[in-house]
Amino acid sequence: MSGILRTVDLKKYFKAGHNRLLHAVDGVSIEIEEGATLGVVGESGCGKSTLGRLVLGLLPATSGEIYYDGVNILDCGKDEMASCRRRMQIIFQDPYSSLNPRMSVYELISEPLVMNGACKGKKEQLARVIELMNTVGLAERFINSYPHEMDGGRRQRIGVARALALKPQFIVCDEPVSALDVSIQAQVLNLLMDMQEEMGLTYMFITHDLSVVKHISNEIVVMYLGQCVEKAQSKELFRDPKHPYTQALLSAIPQPVPGRFQRDKLLRGEVSDPINPEPGCRFAKRCSHSRPECSAMPITLKERGDGHFVACLLYD
Repeated sequence: MSGILRTVDLKKYFKAGHNRLLHAVDGVSIEIEEGATLGVVGESGCGKSTLGRLVLGLLPATSGEIYYDGVNILDCGKDEMASCRRRMQIIFQDPYSSLNPRMSVYELISEPLVMNGACKGKKEQLARVIELMNTVGLAERFINSYPHEMDGGRRQRIGVARALALKPQFIVCDEPVSALDVSIQAQVLNLLMDMQEEMGLTYMFITHDLSVVKHISNEIVVMYLGQCVEKAQSKELFRDPKHPYTQALLSAIPQPVPGRFQRDKLLRGEVSDPINPEPGCRFAKRCSHSRPECSAMPITLKERGDGHFVACLLYD
């Protein structure tokens, strides 16, 4: 396999007042193999969704490089970017607010087909919409229904069908099951995995639910305040989490056994300010292993063996 998407030192800063910059994504370098799933995890506000929008070109990057199929999309013109976007799609988190309530299921799914001239006529367009509905498990009787008439699971299936309409290669799944009931979550996850197997899709799966990311991902990136603090194969990360933040995240997963709660992994202290942050580890104020040098120098990802990368001085 080869990397279909790669970022190099990608940064996105937002203005937060005079001479104040919020470092939403700060020096992230990742690579996603074709046909694989990269899980991106971290708490709210760590920059997961911003990273997903950056790689799709929905937000302009402050600096860095984004390579899709070997082409730096930040250097692409309007026509080249339009061509790339047909092969790169997104499934949004909220299956209700991401759909136009005034459009029927047929209109919602056919919209990307119409905008890109993907069908020659109404007959071909209808056939393609029905094909997509069958692919995502949405009964044909809902073709003239509206989003408010459907439950969350069916609404999310509409979002999946829209993402598949132009036959993309790469899809950013931005917390696609977090707004759904547990039983519906499993159905949507299984649908995504089945489609990946059948169509050879590549996913960036953004979530804060570690149980979900373990189930679907080949490789996992852990983000904290805009930076990547750990990166490893899924099984390796759960077997041997190295960064103190990753260890705390994994210890927070509910255990079905009484007395298994790991109180030694509880996080204490204050969250660092993401606006004009100081050099050093941004997790240092909450880390029980923190040393003075942790806050004195930039800490970068280093391989600690077998493709396991960690940004932590504990392993120097």
